[in-house]
Amino acid sequence: MGNLKVITDPKVAAVFANYPDFVRDKMQLLRELVIEAAEETDGLYKLEETLKWGEPSFVTKDGSTLRMDWKEKAPDQYAMYFHCSTRLVDTFRLVFNHKFQYEGKRAIVFQLNQKIPKVELKECIKAALTYHKVKELITLGI
Repeated sequence: MGNLKVITDPKVAAVFANYPDFVRDKMQLLRELVIEAAEETDGLYKLEETLKWGEPSFVTKDGSTLRMDWKEKAPDQYAMYFHCSTRLVDTFRLVFNHKFQYEGKRAIVFQLNQKIPKVELKECIKAALTYHKVKELITLGI
């Protein structure tokens, strides 16, 4: 812990700058939670912040890609996306039950007026960032 190197594609800043004012701080909070969770994760030394499908995304050597976005077609919500072929979202449902709103096997969805359960969300983020190391564990180390 404490030795994390974050490598950020400069194009990510442009995406954050283009979010509407009412959601930009919320998206920035998700970004900060990902970086905090990565810093708290033993054995994680490099976090790449990039764009995948035009969305801010995070990639690690032993993890599953984690994305986040706000979409104009659903203006009252924003989300954190996980690879749908993993057990991540199913495990989050099992461990955290109704703490979050889910979208299928691919996302945790937040309403604009919702207070984010930060501790629990960081556990979800850590599981995604280390997925290939923890995927054999029943609850992915959560």
